[in-house]
Amino acid sequence: MSKEEDMEIYLKKTLLKSYDDSNMDFNNKYNKGGSIKGNLNNQTSSLSNYYETLKKDLLLKYEDKKFEDFPTVKTINTSYGETLEIINTEKIDFKIKENNIKEILKCDLKLLDGIGPHKENILKTQGYNNIDQLENHPIYSKSAKKINEKIESANFYSLFEYLKILNKQGLKYNTMMAASEIEVENLKFMDIETMGLSNVPIILIGVSTIKKNKIITKQFLQRCGKEEPAIIEAYLSTLDSDSVHVSYNGARFDIPFIRNRADYFNIKYSKHLNYDLLYNSRYLYRNKLKNCKLQSVESYICKFERLNDVPGQYIPGYYKTYVETGKIGPLIPIIKHNQLDITSLARIFLQIYEEINDKLNY
Repeated sequence: MSKEEDMEIYLKKTLLKSYDDSNMDFNNKYNKGGSIKGNLNNQTSSLSNYYETLKKDLLLKYEDKKFEDFPTVKTINTSYGETLEIINTEKIDFKIKENNIKEILKCDLKLLDGIGPHKENILKTQGYNNIDQLENHPIYSKSAKKINEKIESANFYSLFEYLKILNKQGLKYNTMMAASEIEVENLKFMDIETMGLSNVPIILIGVSTIKKNKIITKQFLQRCGKEEPAIIEAYLSTLDSDSVHVSYNGARFDIPFIRNRADYFNIKYSKHLNYDLLYNSRYLYRNKLKNCKLQSVESYICKFERLNDVPGQYIPGYYKTYVETGKIGPLIPIIKHNQLDITSLARIFLQIYEEINDKLNY
């Protein structure tokens, strides 16, 4: 047996064992959006039976199907070997409205050290209505010029970090406001599917990019135990230094998970800015929705309900059945679930951006 064959058998066993070892924790704790789930024993047996029946139906429906039968699926090569790439394209009306964020910042005199709300009111009654005018103030001219230069020279990335700092200082700014300065194609809507909560394999990575009036989704799926480094490398090849993640609970789950698995395989992983929409969803919708899980927010904003969607807690079991049988049927809802997660993020992103603008009275 070759070293490669030995590694494949080892990793394949790891896929199945990771599911068995972490299944209880995954089912009881993990839910997209970072919420804590109750014990599955409290769920009705009919729900479990439904997903078990669905899995059996999928095995039958796709019994004679192979990956090669689908025109959107192809095998790709990476330096870690072959893996599967699935590409889908949809139309989307994705336009980020201008919000004049730089002019808004210039009208906030509190950006200068030593100026609070009371002092700002006094200065404005004296005719200093923006930082441009403060450049002629006998006391604040130097610091006003410094702040103005910082604002005027800011690109999206420096503006994002500046707004983040201002928010931590207690001012009303939100990093979503910097999105008016971004090149839309740099947004990477992403999501992963795994065999558990931590230190287990990633089975699928999805990423969507906006180009003109289309959203192009690429998904990288490992078909057997040896393709995890290949899907990680394939995903990272879609990113560059200007890329910005858009995720849902990605700051705590997806992105650290990819980084840890990349480290495991000695794959270089560069840091990127991240719009984690979970936190803004909680800010905007916690009093409107029963919870802020992705699908709850998706239903509220996108106005549709998923049909035959397999929730995250069932995905490891479905994937295990695929590995054991070699039948692709149980993979179909996993792929669709992941695709819906990331394409919905684009629409949720736009809605949150607009509501943040309105809520903060810009």
